Amino acid sequence: MNNSQDNVLPYEGGVFYFPKALSADYFDKLSRSLDWKAEELIMFGKKIITRRLSAWYSDGGLSYTYAGLRRNGLPFSAELQELKSIAEELAEADFNSVLANYYHDGADGMGWHTDAEKELDPNTPILSMSFGAARRFSFRHKATKERMDLMLESESALLMDAASQRHWQHSLPKALKVKEPRINLTFRQILY
Repeated sequence: MNNSQDNVLPYEGGVFYFPKALSADYFDKLSRSLDWKAEELIMFGKKIITRRLSAWYSDGGLSYTYAGLRRNGLPFSAELQELKSIAEELAEADFNSVLANYYHDGADGMGWHTDAEKELDPNTPILSMSFGAARRFSFRHKATKERMDLMLESESALLMDAASQRHWQHSLPKALKVKEPRINLTFRQILY
C-alpha cells in the first residue's frame, strides 16, 4: 500500500487521501461515456428507485450484489481502463471491477455503510476517485461512534484499506448548498 500520505483515521484502519492525483478532463468523458442507470433497490424492506445514477464495470462480466440488486459487469471503457491503472498504482493492488456513481448535486447522498459484500475480497483495499463537485465524506467508528470528516476535492483519490472496512462505516452526507454534479468511482477486487 502506498503510505506516502498521512492516515486520515486515528486508529483501526488506514485511509489515505491523494488530492489532485487525476486529470480534470475525466469528468466530461465519464459523464458522456458510461452506461448510467437509476437503481431499483430494496432498502428497509421497501423498493425504491435512486435519484443517483450508477454503472458497474468488471473484467469478464463479474457480478456484484448490494442492497438487493445484482449487477453484471460491463467491459471496461478506455477511460476506465486508464483510471484502473492509476488506481492500481496508487493502491499497489489489483482491481477487477469499478462501481461508478453519478450524483446530480448535493441532494444526492449515501448513508452509513461499509463495503463488505460477500463478493468483495476482504483483504484488498478500495480506491475511490472523485470528479466534479467537492463533497464532504464522513467516517464513523463502528464501536466508539467517533466521527471523522474529510472534504473530497475534484480529481482526488481516496484509498481505504481492508481494516477500515471492518472497523469504520463511511457516508456521503447530503449537502443541499452543492448545486454541481459529482462522479465517484470505487475500484474493487471481486472474488471469482
